[in-house]
Amino acid sequence: MLPEVARDLSGEAAYNVIERSFTEARTHFAWRPIGVDDIALRSAYSIAKFGPTASNSSPMRLVFVKSKEGKERLKAALFPGNVDKTMAAPVTAIVGYDINFHEHLPKLFPHNSEPQKFFTSNPDIAARAAFRNSTLQGAYLLVALRMVGLDCGPMSGFKHDVVDSEFFPNSSVKSNFLINIGHGDGAKLFPRGPRFEFDEIARFV
Repeated sequence: MLPEVARDLSGEAAYNVIERSFTEARTHFAWRPIGVDDIALRSAYSIAKFGPTASNSSPMRLVFVKSKEGKERLKAALFPGNVDKTMAAPVTAIVGYDINFHEHLPKLFPHNSEPQKFFTSNPDIAARAAFRNSTLQGAYLLVALRMVGLDCGPMSGFKHDVVDSEFFPNSSVKSNFLINIGHGDGAKLFPRGPRFEFDEIARFV
């Protein structure tokens, strides 16, 4: 629960969103047999796309794996501990990143051409920027999915080369992480793990 000051500042409705998105939300690995509508996925992206990225670069690329055939293609890439929960999830999002994201900066960042020139001439820095900013965007997406009423189980236990060849062949897109999406079975959750308090990890200078 948040301190009372947060409730006072945000209002009751916003407080409920905070609970749904963070304080009461959990990472799920077991799923109820309820489908996920494409409209919900599109709605979550329509929220997440406004999260900030460097130079509005927006390097995240997504594949929502929903079909049985798609899940079978993904299964070969999964580490053993991630197979059952992924195959049972109604949807698995592959969060990827485009290492050539800077080609789109004239559209996304039209008022300044310098970032495009910089990333074009520094491919290693561009690749790191693509990975970092797609990770940010993937986190925004996860929170947005929670906001629209879905549960999530993010994970990184998979073979990136297999996912890349299967879902991003002959492209500049690379896989970052996966998010299982659906309506979680809360009865199968472990007790919530502890978190650091502010003073344990932060300081003022």
